[in-house]
Amino acid sequence: MKSLSAYVKKGLFYKSVVEDGSDIIFIVNYEGTILYHNRSVKETLGYKASGLVGRNFFDYLPSHLITHFRKEFIKSTRRAYNKSIEFQFICRDKSYKYLEFNSVNLKQKEGIDGLILDCRDISQRKKDAEELLRAQKAKEQFLANISHEIRTPINGIAGMASLLSQNPSREEQRTYLNAIKSAADNLKVIINDILDLASIESGKLQLEKIGFNLNDLLHSLIDTFGVQASEKGIKLSHSLAKDANKIFIGDPVRLNQILINLISNAIKFTHAGRIKVDVKADMIKGNNYNLRFDISDTGIGVPKDKLQTIFESFSQADASVTRKYGGTGLGLTIVKQLVELQGGSINVVSKENEGSTFTFTLPYVIGKKEFVSDARMIKPRNLTQLKRASILLVEDNDINRLYASSILKMWGCHFETAENGVVALEKIRNNAFDAILMDIQMPVMDGFETTKAIRKGDPNKSQVPIIALTANATQKDFEKCLAAGMNDCITKPFTQEDLLKTLTKYLGAKLKKKNQPSQEGKQNNTEFDLSYLIKASDNNQEFIQEIINTFLDSMPKTIEEIQTQLQLKNWEHLAKVVHKIKPSITLMGIHHLKDKIALLEHETRTNLDQQTINGLATEISQSLLKVIRSLKAYA
Repeated sequence: MKSLSAYVKKGLFYKSVVEDGSDIIFIVNYEGTILYHNRSVKETLGYKASGLVGRNFFDYLPSHLITHFRKEFIKSTRRAYNKSIEFQFICRDKSYKYLEFNSVNLKQKEGIDGLILDCRDISQRKKDAEELLRAQKAKEQFLANISHEIRTPINGIAGMASLLSQNPSREEQRTYLNAIKSAADNLKVIINDILDLASIESGKLQLEKIGFNLNDLLHSLIDTFGVQASEKGIKLSHSLAKDANKIFIGDPVRLNQILINLISNAIKFTHAGRIKVDVKADMIKGNNYNLRFDISDTGIGVPKDKLQTIFESFSQADASVTRKYGGTGLGLTIVKQLVELQGGSINVVSKENEGSTFTFTLPYVIGKKEFVSDARMIKPRNLTQLKRASILLVEDNDINRLYASSILKMWGCHFETAENGVVALEKIRNNAFDAILMDIQMPVMDGFETTKAIRKGDPNKSQVPIIALTANATQKDFEKCLAAGMNDCITKPFTQEDLLKTLTKYLGAKLKKKNQPSQEGKQNNTEFDLSYLIKASDNNQEFIQEIINTFLDSMPKTIEEIQTQLQLKNWEHLAKVVHKIKPSITLMGIHHLKDKIALLEHETRTNLDQQTINGLATEISQSLLKVIRSLKAYA
């Protein structure tokens, strides 16, 4: 058996350390001529054994680095040792590798004008350092962007609130309030992006498996973005393949979030032309399908060199894009992670100034046609169904309590308020509630303790739906609410739609039954139809009532004016009066009068058949009086 000492004495380690080592070893004279190199030049640089012997080291350096490298080389000839000198060396395939050498000066040891250069490949280290620097700059840019994005709406809210305190006119109040709402909505989007990304990256985002129909989901999205697209003169359309118009089992909320991000991006970066959403389905096997979504636009496009980075965190295609269009730079990151979290993939094809197409696929299992996901599908026909609901609002913050109370009051709910859990328990003992809206962080007794006390209390009241109101938006917080006995969770800041959706999820069927008699009476009314008003105002009852009141106030005068002009036989003025009320007839859904009013206007302007005019004017006036009586009963 060979001894280690004999191995060392005979210098046998030379082959392992120098000749076959991973570092590249060069021996060069002071002029840079290569007198020796080991075999590592083949693996690292691509040259054959002894292929560089006799060549000059400087001939393999990029021309712009020679001056700098020569200075370091001369320093090495004057020192016993030199270390960590970085340079680039031209490989056999004409590419460059980053190397770093430590030198040993043979003059000091052997009296020879030469250097041993121990070179190490640092290409990966340089690449990692450049990537780290790029990521750091991207993060710094993101922080600057996010600071700007958050400060802008906050400044807007503060500024508008200040103006509201200076006794503005009613029109100015409406303008300021709309600006506050818009700024608050923007702020909510930014915060939700950050929270969503944190939740996804921590692995705490959980996906639902419920039934949904793509046709309903797409129609809702097109309606939502239709106004924005129309305002920019962009045509927004969608197509749904027959095989994709089925009930699928998955997470419609996350799919909706993906599509909202991609469609809103398309609208943001498209100034003319069209945006189209296409959905196709490929059956994999049995009930397993792959759905393919294509969102194409004719927008500004993405530069070719940026296509690989637009899905990265804190990144947009260009800093100038952020300055011009705003945004956190997180939207596409969230989209990509949500797609991959559901087992799908996403890619983009784009050409500058021509447009982009984002394509993603997601796997789904087909469900039963009669499948209904859960109580979330039960929605009231209109907000009057909430008039008999009895709600307990448990909230310690004055502003939050005022906001939620104002919404409930506007909906006509009966409600009580409590500023902490102790007061809430007392009110529950003395009243029966249909639902409880429960804040989490409160003095005296918090929402968790209060919920546990309710669940352990009176059996007749212990099963009341309890909905958390919390500013803590992570999956862990949501799970904690459920563990305490709550039924659901609404994240602050919440919208009227959020509250309505959650209340109807748990109370929809009950309230529908409770309010059935009064609703049937209203639904059977044939004199008017408020469905257009309800849709146009997003079921804003205060707005609808204001329109009804205006109609009730102005229409009797109009009827009187019709009769006056009829007696005077002033057909020109009668035509103007009739023309003026046409928008009100459409707005109030008085469908049975539309054709008659159009005919009366035509007759007064052209044929002048007095008998026809008298008959139509009298019939319209009488019908309008009936509408007024019905509307008064409705209101």
